[in-house]
Amino acid sequence: MSAESVVGSAQRTVRRLITYLLLFALVVVAAVGLSGLLGRLLVAGTELATGDVAGLARSLAFALIGGPLAALLWWVVWRRLGDEAERASVGWGLYLAGAYVLSLILATSNLLSTLTTLIGGPSLQWRQSLATGLVWAAVWAWHRWMWRHPRKRPLDLADVPTVLGTYIGLVVGVSGAVGALSTLLDAALRGATAAATVGKPWWVSVLQSIVWAVGGGLVWWWHWKHDGGRLLRTGLASVALIAVGVLGAGVLTLGGAGVVLFVLLRLAFDRVEAMDLMLEPLAPAIAAAAVGALVWVYHRGLARGSSATIRQGSRLVTSGVALVAAASGIGVIVNAALAMAATPLAGSGTRTLLLGGISSLLVGGPVWWFTWKPLGREPAVTPGTAGGSGTWLNARRVYLIVVFGLSAVVAVITLLVIGYRMFEFYLGDISGGSLVDRIRAPLGLLVATALVAGYHFAVWRHERAVLAAAGPARKRTIGHVVLVTGADPAPLHRVIEDVTGAGVTVWRRADAGPVSGAAVSGAAAAPADAAQLAGRLAGALKGVTGRRVLVTVSPDGGIDVIPLLG
Repeated sequence: MSAESVVGSAQRTVRRLITYLLLFALVVVAAVGLSGLLGRLLVAGTELATGDVAGLARSLAFALIGGPLAALLWWVVWRRLGDEAERASVGWGLYLAGAYVLSLILATSNLLSTLTTLIGGPSLQWRQSLATGLVWAAVWAWHRWMWRHPRKRPLDLADVPTVLGTYIGLVVGVSGAVGALSTLLDAALRGATAAATVGKPWWVSVLQSIVWAVGGGLVWWWHWKHDGGRLLRTGLASVALIAVGVLGAGVLTLGGAGVVLFVLLRLAFDRVEAMDLMLEPLAPAIAAAAVGALVWVYHRGLARGSSATIRQGSRLVTSGVALVAAASGIGVIVNAALAMAATPLAGSGTRTLLLGGISSLLVGGPVWWFTWKPLGREPAVTPGTAGGSGTWLNARRVYLIVVFGLSAVVAVITLLVIGYRMFEFYLGDISGGSLVDRIRAPLGLLVATALVAGYHFAVWRHERAVLAAAGPARKRTIGHVVLVTGADPAPLHRVIEDVTGAGVTVWRRADAGPVSGAAVSGAAAAPADAAQLAGRLAGALKGVTGRRVLVTVSPDGGIDVIPLLG
């Protein structure tokens, strides 16, 4: 590639990024101005400048100046999108994804806020929320039309709106469901009077939360079912599934279960407060645990039915969440035990602290045990071995290193805190209590961290020894592979790495057409063809040697493996 072509490509990239950033800013400005004007019209009728001339001037400037500029720039951009290079640019995909997600969030939140405000009673606030929601709903519909356009939709980042829209709706729906169930349980446990908020009966809060739950559920269904989010097998879809559906739901479930167990233990062994106060956190905790468990079980089922990488990631994330809960419980128990040892007549505060640590350990410990299976024997294979067991061992070793590294960081911080507290005590500061009172909290955390780090370091050393005893890794016969294909390259990329251990560079064939998000989804529906192609590629690579190897996959499925000189 010549220097002139490199400079020209860089100029086009910068021009696109600046253009799409400017278009995004103008669209936001115009939408803010229009929502302000529409809100004033709904509130004041024809009297737009009711006591806020500056606000009206801002809305007029945003709408009447920003709006035409946004329309003009969009027209210029839209004409250029007839060129496939423009559609394939990262800037176009980023712009559409950003505008789509922002408009979806603002439209959903404002329209649902309008309904909840109307349920709550007479108020003028719903008018401005309605105006903002309608304007941003129009912006969302406009960008959705562009995103789904058959000839001008983006070729890069095409799955981002579907994935983010799915989990935005899930978060909103789960929040509403937890709120509704929490208020219902609170009214049942503590009575309608205690569950009511100031000036508002409890059933109003239930209806408002149901609105959020239903609205979020509709957004989730629209992207998950209607737009085919459940069929996506891209990297972003996998990360979102594990991060939100497994990690987020796991934290919600274990956190709620821990609080439920803590309240029950206090009712049995630590009744020092009024019953109404002790029961106050029970309903939200039960609701969080119940709703979180439903989401968690659903997404873990999806992970188990997906690729080996997603299954392994789901298992390790679940183990990590449970490990944090169990280790926190151990640290709190050590903290409470030191307080009791230093003050034999310790009051109810120490007993409450001890029950909190026990509840966290009883919730996190069993989940970690059944997920991690410390007594189970993992397959002793080399990391380069083809198949799921080698991939799992690689992920497991990375997990062990991450846990050990984070534990080391926490241990250093707690040692610094302990040292500071000790020096503070011995230098004569008497305002912080005894030495044990000063260091028991960081010391408890240090003990828990040391146990976690010691166990995981021992496991890591054992598995490294097993790998070393299994013999040296297979000799690497290929230095680097250049893969040329028009199909989804991910399965072929994995096969090349498993069989050869070489690095892979992917080039897309121009004669096979671009691979869009819809194509990826469709490819996932026929795994047999992809598996057959991957198997033939693995056979074609056996016995091939060379510093660089070119692998071409034709549109009809033909495979050529060409060793290169140099």
